[in-house]
Amino acid sequence: MATKTESTQKAIEQLNDLIEICKDGEQGFRTAAEGIGDDHFRMECLQYAEQRRQFARELQESVRNLGGDPEHGGSVTGSLHRGWINIKSAVTGKDEAAIVAECERGEDAAKEAYEKAIGAYLPPAVSGLIQRQFEAVKKVHDRFSLLQKQQRAA
Repeated sequence: MATKTESTQKAIEQLNDLIEICKDGEQGFRTAAEGIGDDHFRMECLQYAEQRRQFARELQESVRNLGGDPEHGGSVTGSLHRGWINIKSAVTGKDEAAIVAECERGEDAAKEAYEKAIGAYLPPAVSGLIQRQFEAVKKVHDRFSLLQKQQRAA
């Protein structure tokens, strides 16, 4: 059985992983907004970026409350694995279908990270936060999944 210190350290690591995911998502959505021609869709991406910025702040506060040192940004290498690496080329080409696809891939990675966190031991106060954020991430994921299906059907 893990000692309290070990379980707290694991919780901090899990939360720091989610902070990186949120920071990558924030940057990814801001980048996506640069390449979107539709004003409504651009504003939607900017709202998602702001949502992820707020999620990262909440997670950073939780890490501090657990006595840890929170992450302050996403990592370049990590974003390769978190679905946002091709967003810049999609934006540069002004290819909205590719932008939607990259956002959906990024949200796949975020959803998986939150599912992993939900399955891990986390202190009760943190579990509620993670569950709430996961529901929002899943909603955004489903939105981009639907957009992608609509684009394929068109």
